[in-house]
Amino acid sequence: MSSSAIRPGHGPRPDVDALQKRLADFAAARDWGPYHTPKNLVAALSVEAGELVEIFQWLTPEESQRVMDDPDQAHRVEDEVADVLAYLLQLCGV
Repeated sequence: MSSSAIRPGHGPRPDVDALQKRLADFAAARDWGPYHTPKNLVAALSVEAGELVEIFQWLTPEESQRVMDDPDQAHRVEDEVADVLAYLLQLCGV
Protein backbone atom coordinates (compact mmCIF):
# COMPACT_ATOMS: atom_id res chain seq x y z
CA MET A 1 0.00 0.00 0.00
CA SER A 2 1.40 3.40 -0.86
CA SER A 3 1.40 6.14 1.71
CA SER A 4 -0.65 8.25 -0.71
CA ALA A 5 -3.47 5.76 -0.08
CA ILE A 6 -3.19 6.65 3.60
CA ARG A 7 -2.90 10.42 3.12
CA PRO A 8 -4.67 11.34 -0.12
CA GLY A 9 -3.41 14.36 -1.98
CA HIS A 10 0.25 13.88 -1.15
CA GLY A 11 1.10 12.52 -4.60
CA PRO A 12 2.90 9.37 -5.66
CA ARG A 13 5.44 7.86 -3.29
CA PRO A 14 8.48 5.70 -3.98
CA ASP A 15 7.95 1.97 -3.64
CA VAL A 16 9.46 -0.02 -0.77
CA ASP A 17 12.44 -1.23 -2.80
CA ALA A 18 13.24 2.32 -3.87
CA LEU A 19 12.99 3.55 -0.28
CA GLN A 20 15.27 0.77 0.94
CA LYS A 21 17.81 1.63 -1.76
CA ARG A 22 17.74 5.33 -0.87
CA LEU A 23 18.25 4.51 2.80
CA ALA A 24 21.07 2.07 2.03
CA ASP A 25 22.77 4.63 -0.23
CA PHE A 26 22.41 7.32 2.44
CA ALA A 27 23.96 5.05 5.08
CA ALA A 28 26.72 3.87 2.73
CA ALA A 29 27.70 7.44 1.88
CA ARG A 30 28.30 8.00 5.60
CA ASP A 31 29.96 4.62 6.21
CA TRP A 32 27.26 3.66 8.70
CA GLY A 33 27.13 0.04 7.54
CA PRO A 34 29.11 -1.34 10.50
CA TYR A 35 26.57 0.22 12.87
CA HIS A 36 23.46 -0.95 11.05
CA THR A 37 23.28 -4.35 12.69
CA PRO A 38 19.90 -5.91 13.46
CA LYS A 39 20.43 -5.19 17.19
CA ASN A 40 21.22 -1.51 16.63
CA LEU A 41 18.43 -1.00 14.12
CA VAL A 42 15.88 -2.61 16.44
CA ALA A 43 17.07 -0.39 19.28
CA ALA A 44 16.76 2.72 17.09
CA LEU A 45 13.34 1.57 15.88
CA SER A 46 12.21 1.17 19.48
CA VAL A 47 13.37 4.69 20.37
CA GLU A 48 11.56 6.22 17.40
CA ALA A 49 8.38 4.24 18.14
CA GLY A 50 8.59 5.54 21.71
CA GLU A 51 8.80 9.10 20.41
CA LEU A 52 5.65 8.45 18.38
CA VAL A 53 3.89 7.05 21.44
CA GLU A 54 4.92 10.11 23.43
CA ILE A 55 2.84 12.36 21.17
CA PHE A 56 -0.32 10.41 22.00
CA GLN A 57 0.51 9.20 25.52
CA TRP A 58 -1.81 11.31 27.67
CA LEU A 59 -4.47 12.18 25.10
CA THR A 60 -8.01 10.96 25.37
CA PRO A 61 -9.20 8.77 22.49
CA GLU A 62 -11.07 11.76 21.10
CA GLU A 63 -8.03 14.04 21.33
CA SER A 64 -5.87 11.43 19.64
CA GLN A 65 -8.26 11.34 16.69
CA ARG A 66 -7.76 15.09 16.21
CA VAL A 67 -3.96 15.18 16.40
CA MET A 68 -3.58 15.51 12.65
CA ASP A 69 -5.83 18.58 12.65
CA ASP A 70 -3.07 20.60 14.36
CA PRO A 71 -0.32 21.37 11.81
CA ASP A 72 2.47 21.33 14.42
CA GLN A 73 1.34 18.02 15.90
CA ALA A 74 0.73 16.57 12.44
CA HIS A 75 4.27 17.46 11.46
CA ARG A 76 5.64 15.74 14.59
CA VAL A 77 3.59 12.62 13.88
CA GLU A 78 4.69 12.53 10.25
CA ASP A 79 8.35 12.92 11.25
CA GLU A 80 8.19 10.11 13.80
CA VAL A 81 6.28 7.81 11.45
CA ALA A 82 8.95 8.46 8.81
CA ASP A 83 11.70 7.62 11.31
CA VAL A 84 9.94 4.40 12.35
CA LEU A 85 9.46 3.42 8.71
CA ALA A 86 13.08 4.20 7.85
CA TYR A 87 14.47 2.01 10.63
CA LEU A 88 12.00 -0.77 9.86
CA LEU A 89 12.97 -0.76 6.19
CA GLN A 90 16.66 -0.74 7.07
CA LEU A 91 16.11 -3.65 9.45
CA CYS A 92 14.36 -5.58 6.69
CA GLY A 93 17.35 -4.87 4.46
CA VAL A 94 19.82 -6.49 6.81
